[in-house]
Order: sequence, then C-alpha cells, then structure tokens
Amino acid sequence: MENYLQNRRRFIQSLGLISATALTSSWTLPGINSGPKVDKREAVFNLIQTGKNQGYTPSGFFVHFGEGFKTGDAAVQKHLEYFNAVDIDFVKIQYESEFPLLTSIQKPEDWAKMPFYKKDFFESQLYVVKELVKKGKKSAPVIATLYSPFMSAGHSVTSEVLTEHMKQDPESVKKGMEIITESTLIFARECIKLGVDGFLSSTQGGEGFRFQDPEIFKNYVKPFDLAVMNEINDACPCNVLHICDYVGDYNDLSPFVDYPGHIVNCSMKVGNEMLHPQDIYDQFKRPVFGGLEKRGAISTANSSNLKAEVTDVFKNSPEGFVLGAECALLGEIDWKQIRLAVDLAHNQKA
Repeated sequence: MENYLQNRRRFIQSLGLISATALTSSWTLPGINSGPKVDKREAVFNLIQTGKNQGYTPSGFFVHFGEGFKTGDAAVQKHLEYFNAVDIDFVKIQYESEFPLLTSIQKPEDWAKMPFYKKDFFESQLYVVKELVKKGKKSAPVIATLYSPFMSAGHSVTSEVLTEHMKQDPESVKKGMEIITESTLIFARECIKLGVDGFLSSTQGGEGFRFQDPEIFKNYVKPFDLAVMNEINDACPCNVLHICDYVGDYNDLSPFVDYPGHIVNCSMKVGNEMLHPQDIYDQFKRPVFGGLEKRGAISTANSSNLKAEVTDVFKNSPEGFVLGAECALLGEIDWKQIRLAVDLAHNQKA
C-alpha cells in the first residue's frame, strides 16, 4: 500500500495540478452549514495520495438528466447547474452514447459481425466532455462515465442475450468483445486528450445471478475490463472503480480486488450481508465511495431519516471515504435532499 501511494503521489505531482477555489453553490439549507470552503481538487487528490481525508469528507451523487439534456450545450449547462446546486466534489459526466441495439447478432457466432465504432460515433459525447473539462476542471476533478466492454455488448443485444451467448459459446462472443474493447479505448483515449482527470469506470458481469461457472467471468469478461482500466489508470490520476449493481447483486467482490482504480464504489449489499464502507476498505485497501442506498432515504422527502442514515454510515466508514450512493440515483430526486447529504458529509470531521 505504501509503494502504491508513493507511486500515485509522484504521478500526480508530475501533472502539475493547479489549485482552484471551488464554485459557490446556490442553496443554503436551514440548520445545516454548507461546510468549509475548500479546493475540491486538492481535497480529492489528497485523499487519493494519502488514503485519508484531510479534515474534509468529499461527496458525490450522480443523476441522469433525461431527454433534452443528453447532448450539446443543454447537457453541458445541466451538468454545471447540478454541480453548483448540490455542491458535490466531482464534475461527473454522464454517458449518453450507448451502443445501439443490433438485430444482426442472433447467435454466438454472429459476434464476429460486431460493428467497430470509431471516433465519429462518439462525437456528440466528446463535445460534452470537452466543454465540461473547459468549464469545470478548475473547480473539481472531472471524471467521465465509461461503460465496460461487457456492458456495451449488453446494450448491443440486451443483457439477457449476451449472458446466454456467453454460456453457450464464449469463444465466439470473444470476437465481438475484442472489437468493442477497441471502440471503448478510442472513446477513452479521446477523453484523455481532452483533459479529463479520470473516469467512473463501470463494470458488470460478476453478479450472483449471471454465470454459475466462474471461469466465464475470469476468461471472457475480466480481461477486457482490465485492458481498458489498466490503460486509463496509467493515464489518469482520478479513476473510480464502479462495480455496478444496476441489474443484480453480487455474492462476492473478491474477483474485483485486483482491478485498478484509485477509489472503489459499490453496493454495500454482498450476498446476504449488508456491509459497511469500512468492510469494503479492508478488502480493497483504498478509499471507498458510497455508503447510502440509491433507493434509501435520499430518494424520499424525509430529511430526518436521511440525517440518521448519513450519521449511521459515518459510524462505520474508513479514514479514506467519499459519501455517495452505490449507483446513479433513480427517478425524480429532489436536489435539495442531495444537497443535504452533501452538506452533512462536508461538515463531518474526517
């Protein structure tokens, strides 16, 4: 762990990170101070370098902005509006260029026909990345959402079809996974050129319901995850490993322990247990991002319940901790509830 932190420290110093004053947020909430005014970039990078919060607990909650705010300047402005309103410590860019659903892949051997998407496919997404780097990077780390090759394969044929094809003939599916990985790396490399600080790198495929044979994940999902994640981790100082539970729970997180990523974000529900952020830290030996359930108190109008839930999370959180949820918040969430959770984190003594 010590060597890891030393290496990260040298790498971050080599980038010449510049301090910047965080933007002033637009709300104040009764009975809650907005927290100390800090340099958000410095706070997050110090957390990554040392593995500990430096007197300030960062926070991040992410939402989908819906139709009308997925591309162009409308998307850029909505991202910035949200960032300023809720005072989170990341400018996190939603990904709205999912691979289209294909009718040409009906059986495992069809994966050799997987289209290869080049830079032009991602242009609308890259415009949003470029503008948010330009407008947001001085205020907080800018991280772009990055779906794993397995997830993009699922978008191409549905998750259910992909799973079945991998069970039937993973060697044939592998041909498509190789093509998707190269497309994914095109997007990631372009984002790096534009100046992102890192990615929220999302992975699926290891859920408890997915494959009874663990060799399928080990040989046909994980290698493609690592091909992407190792490259972005070498290039960027702020990557979040997001073990996505959107389609199902995990019985075991151990297959992900050797995945790269400076911060780990996952559900606290593993098998039949509800773990704590400290448990995840003990397993992964790096800062943990999460603690709250996306369908929990933050999704309701009950501020008292949210305060109690945040207090409980901090009782079992590690020194290196970012308050957030296990995935993007669902549905129409009141931004003031999110701001309340963020303010509670910022006022929490690290």
